[in-house]
Amino acid sequence: MKRSIFLLALLGITLTAGCSDKEQTEEPVVEIEETEVEKDIIVAEAEEILPFVTPFTGERVAEEVTMRPILATINNHPQARPQSGLAQADVVYEMLAEGDVTRFLALYQSELPESIGPIRSARSYFVDIAKGLDAFYIAHGYSPEAKSMLERRVVDNINGMHYDGTYFKRSSTRVAPHNSYISGENVKAGAEKTGTSLLYQKKVSYPFYEAEDSVKIGTTANEVSMKYNNSGSFNSQYVYNAETNQYKRYSANVETIDYETNESIELANILFFEMPHRIVDSAGRREITITGGGNAYIAQAGTIREVKWKNADGLLVAVEEDGSEVKLVQGKTWIHFVPTSPGLAASVIYSE
Repeated sequence: MKRSIFLLALLGITLTAGCSDKEQTEEPVVEIEETEVEKDIIVAEAEEILPFVTPFTGERVAEEVTMRPILATINNHPQARPQSGLAQADVVYEMLAEGDVTRFLALYQSELPESIGPIRSARSYFVDIAKGLDAFYIAHGYSPEAKSMLERRVVDNINGMHYDGTYFKRSSTRVAPHNSYISGENVKAGAEKTGTSLLYQKKVSYPFYEAEDSVKIGTTANEVSMKYNNSGSFNSQYVYNAETNQYKRYSANVETIDYETNESIELANILFFEMPHRIVDSAGRREITITGGGNAYIAQAGTIREVKWKNADGLLVAVEEDGSEVKLVQGKTWIHFVPTSPGLAASVIYSE
């Protein structure tokens, strides 16, 4: 009886004190099932706006991000595929190292995977990118110039050349140099070993659309391809899914997945920054100019359009014609560095 009175009170129904038991039983009673009440509470909680935003994916979260960005050089040789930890990266930069071979810089902050790799060697422009992000930088090996920068602590770092077999582990299923890995726990242990703070202090981030915002629309492009060479081994394709508002990535026509989780790599934004490239030694190593700015494309929400890019205090960002930063769709981002020769128009191909 107490429950019925309580439910009636919730509905604003007043029982008169003079009613007989018979009258009370004849009075129409509206029952509310407990499951319906619980459902209303769950819906109300789901509609609550979470207070914090992740700096590099724009997603709302309950707790503030306090971990410093982690940047790792990841091998993209065909013998290194599929890689570990790509599905958890907030941002992946892809660029030429030497010859026609590309490498990845995977940026972790929202989450740190159990395994990252295969880890490969550093280049000077990798170190510059890490500096702009104020990231703890992870690599295994280095070019002569990068070695000098790392030894001078241009960025906080840990390198497999000094910790091979301790913080960096070799996989028995692959051959060197495609088999060096580091775990998320060893990233933290390596930071402690090198006296590096993993507290997020330099508050770098990207601007994002809110979920209800309309995305600035360009030319319809449900498929976008990046051509680095004629052989195709390092060319990539992105296929848009309107239902998820995400792109799946393919490398040499094979879907890019994470080795550890078997997850497809799904992206909300793909950026193409046109930059001067120059070969600087007999090994075919390059110098890439990332200090200026230039032409760029952005693919998001099934469209592609021309924008610009600039170096904003070390952080590479896309900008509109008026100089304001391009907003990204909430989610993960892939950034290609495109040589000015042959340039964007020849390297980036798209279709409906």
